[in-house]
Amino acid sequence: MSKTCPITISSWTLGDKCSFQERVSAAKAAGYEGLGLRAETYADALAEGLQDQDLLTILDQYDMRVTEVEYITQWADENRSYEQKYKEQVCFHMCDLFGVQYINCGLLETYPLDHTAQKLKELCRRAGKRRIALEPMPYSGVPTLAAAWEIVQASGCSNAGLLLDLWHWVRAQQPLDGRLLEEIPADRIVSLQIDDVLPRPYASSVLRDESMHDRLAPGTGCGRTADFVQMFRAKGVQPAVLGVEVISDALLQEGVPAAAQYTYACTRKVLEQAWPQLLEK
Repeated sequence: MSKTCPITISSWTLGDKCSFQERVSAAKAAGYEGLGLRAETYADALAEGLQDQDLLTILDQYDMRVTEVEYITQWADENRSYEQKYKEQVCFHMCDLFGVQYINCGLLETYPLDHTAQKLKELCRRAGKRRIALEPMPYSGVPTLAAAWEIVQASGCSNAGLLLDLWHWVRAQQPLDGRLLEEIPADRIVSLQIDDVLPRPYASSVLRDESMHDRLAPGTGCGRTADFVQMFRAKGVQPAVLGVEVISDALLQEGVPAAAQYTYACTRKVLEQAWPQLLEK
């Protein structure tokens, strides 16, 4: 495992059609140190007939760990559905089972600042000692870093922080010179995710479709992935993990092992240039 943070293949990078063992095996063979799971992919594993101990046994067999848990949504709804309440509890359970200290979350819906901050505060209280990493996404109710940080600050919760993804950063047209990070303490940036972007974005009305189907591997597009990584290194950020979230239909058509191998190779090239310390064992 890396001295600083595990290089982690995020759940979406390997899609939702493979078995748990196939997921773990592909990640390990590619060179990844950690594995991301969503509540849905955890449920898929249970639907295979596996129990929690089986999952831990498979991870041990491959000397792998689950290092990223996600994704809590609709947490600002005034009347949350039982499905969302249960999904939240599943994420808490996954953290306890796999020894993960934080959960990624996002919010597609738009609410006033005071409402959103209060609901984030309530979520953080339910999370207990676990950290909640809020992810800004340009097509969401939290579209930018500034919006996310304002909500985190207004919540007043020490266990609220930020998850920052290159794809969302670039599509929100945010600069890579570090200016936007000046007022944010480095330790409030919980986690980073890297990938890359196409030369031209989809139309704003379907931008989420690009995010969920047409991302590129780190360093293979126009997003300046190395500069993104260097920006956080210069800030002194120590992310819990570096997630590789390449959501790509085209890549998955090559197969799960190929997707894992290609994204890891691309990630390694970026880190060798931008943050080689993350590759140290």
